Amino acid sequence: MEAKGRIRAHKNDAQAGTPFNAASDLHPVNAPLMDSLEHIEAAGAWMSLLNVQTDDVYRGLVDEVLGSISPQIEAKDPGMSYRGGWIFVTSPRTVTPFHIDKEHNFILQIKGRKKIYVWEPDDVRVVSDAARRRFHSRHNRDLIAWREEFRALAHCFDVGPGEGAYMPSTSPHLVEVGDEPSITMSFTYYTNSTRRRGLVHKTRGRLAEHGLNLPESWSNGRLDEALYWGASTAQSATRLLYRATGRKIGQETAPYARADNM
Repeated sequence: MEAKGRIRAHKNDAQAGTPFNAASDLHPVNAPLMDSLEHIEAAGAWMSLLNVQTDDVYRGLVDEVLGSISPQIEAKDPGMSYRGGWIFVTSPRTVTPFHIDKEHNFILQIKGRKKIYVWEPDDVRVVSDAARRRFHSRHNRDLIAWREEFRALAHCFDVGPGEGAYMPSTSPHLVEVGDEPSITMSFTYYTNSTRRRGLVHKTRGRLAEHGLNLPESWSNGRLDEALYWGASTAQSATRLLYRATGRKIGQETAPYARADNM
């Protein structure tokens, strides 16, 4: 995984407000990553092994865990796909900076303790609609900025081994590790509603880039329905064109997440 660039790491001087995408560059781990993993207690490092479902053993674990809850998920929010697994190995007192992700995420604690702060996925006091649109349209988190007063608005889970938390798609979150090393695994997936909301946000974001800012008061109605079907049709046509020209494309309806989609 290291040879393929699929271990993300930063030093433990990163803070809640450190830009998530830039943490590895702003606070680099200069030691060999394998040394840091083997001596994580003293490494002062946050490390994430990305998309471990590409390994046969871990794919079996991802399927076992998500398969065990799939009937309940399908009854409420059907279309589970794009399954993924992520392992976090972190030194004491390290922080996962404040950010959002597209996937639904069940985060399960294996070793050590940590505090997981999760905000509601539609709380515009914490992450604005404009920031979410930009995230979906360009996978850019630059408009997502931390403020200390956000803590009072969060659900806070103090978890130890055998415990965990659920983070809905695009719910802002922040993680702080306790006084001992931590090992955590996340099990992620998309659903039909995830893809639908993401495509609407993406379309609104692209329109805004061209000067057409649609009022938020028009959301969740006929306009969003029209935006979704229009964008979905265009997306399908683009995929047909790509296939005709031999270009590879990823689809969020695939059973497992793409290994290069980080």
